[in-house]
Amino acid sequence: MVEVLTRGLGPLEPLLADPEVDEILVSGLAPIWVERHGRLVRTDAHFADDAQLREAIERLLQPVGRRVDEAQPLCDTRLPDGSCVNVVLPPLALDGPAIAIRRFRPRGFSAQELVAGGAWTPAALDLLRAAVRGRLNILVCGATGSGKTTTLAALLGLLPSGERVVTIEDTAELRLELEHAVRLETRPANVEGRGEVTIRTLVRNALRMRPDRIVVGEVRGAEALDMLSAMATGHDGSLGTIHAGSAAGAIERLETLALMAGVGLPHAAVRGQVRAAIDLVVVVRRDPDGARRLIEIGEVPEPASEEGAVRPLYALRDGRPVVRAPLRERVVQGLVLGLR
Repeated sequence: MVEVLTRGLGPLEPLLADPEVDEILVSGLAPIWVERHGRLVRTDAHFADDAQLREAIERLLQPVGRRVDEAQPLCDTRLPDGSCVNVVLPPLALDGPAIAIRRFRPRGFSAQELVAGGAWTPAALDLLRAAVRGRLNILVCGATGSGKTTTLAALLGLLPSGERVVTIEDTAELRLELEHAVRLETRPANVEGRGEVTIRTLVRNALRMRPDRIVVGEVRGAEALDMLSAMATGHDGSLGTIHAGSAAGAIERLETLALMAGVGLPHAAVRGQVRAAIDLVVVVRRDPDGARRLIEIGEVPEPASEEGAVRPLYALRDGRPVVRAPLRERVVQGLVLGLR
């Protein structure tokens, strides 16, 4: 299958066939970079000329019926094998056509495997297992490549059996082994500018699908308000990820995105809605050595609380886990329920 899909892709062929390569990054005719074991490495591979590179892009996108050209120089899609690909053409890409490919792995890491590999500690697993089973709403944050999707998938692996889960993603990356899951994916507009289906539309539709939990792969825009509304109106135990470097930064960014919905809510009302909806924020980080680690689990203050900061329930201090008792009543009740 890999041979069929990669035929005619020039220097990309051996890289796509290499099981140790997680990401492939092309910038014009410069040497191609790849990620192996969490580290970016420059290879000797490169495209011979612009014609070869553009032909490879065309062949790469052909199986999914997508194309890029001067009129539409951006493309973000999923390949038949599940890998995610992003293409940018000049003049947007100044140094020649750019390609970013994130390889799809048929199976993700379980929470237990993340503990065994050192990404999580046993204390973090115990706390998160109770939080998931106690139906607390959890937001995972981190920088690009920090392991947000891996963490989210591992959390979903802690769900009790039989629950109906609806996942919503821009480009499907979650690898699920759930009994009852519905996977939804956005759709871009066609060449005539019609037919677009956004994450916001899918979140609203998910409410009509009788979900026990709603999962948003990454919150990036105005759909934040719809996700918060779902969490605060009976869909407890929902999860999502957001791009932020800290728990406090994640909450601030979520507030900003919710304000983008344009419904005229004052900032104070949106802040209260965020606090009412989100219980815990999980922070993940990629270290300089390429290792990805869960470094903090923060408790979001009560809506009426004057406390401004997210309070760490769990944190790594000099490599050792420090766990504190929760203060928020809903979090206490959820953890107690999850421990039964």
